[in-house]
Amino acid sequence: MDRFDVIDVCTRMAWHADQREWDSLAEVFADTVTLDYTSLNGGEPAVLAPAQIIDGWQNALGAYKTTQHLLGNHLVAVDGDTAVCTASFQATHRRPDDTLWTLGGTYRFDLVTTGDGWRITGVVMTMAWSDGIR
Repeated sequence: MDRFDVIDVCTRMAWHADQREWDSLAEVFADTVTLDYTSLNGGEPAVLAPAQIIDGWQNALGAYKTTQHLLGNHLVAVDGDTAVCTASFQATHRRPDDTLWTLGGTYRFDLVTTGDGWRITGVVMTMAWSDGIR
């Protein structure tokens, strides 16, 4: 059952972000999360609270008319109270002028189980390709 619960939490992260369900999005994260989008943005990974992640994603995703982040090919390894889930992704972003920016690659999610279920403690997005104008 843990494997399915881990996949569900990772999928809900993408779903809630795309649907702009910010309160529900907060529920997938632990108290602090290491976010690593350096393959896309450069810089260094950041350790953030869920509210900081949501603020950043509201601003970044708010520049687009709509987004769709699809996850698949999940591989899950559970080790006691921790888990790692890797998944392929394709993310499509529709700009206000209806042009598209699409990218693909992999996500690595680090998770911990809590009294409220599995929560994400780390996200590493590794971009493999992109098409269109960001």
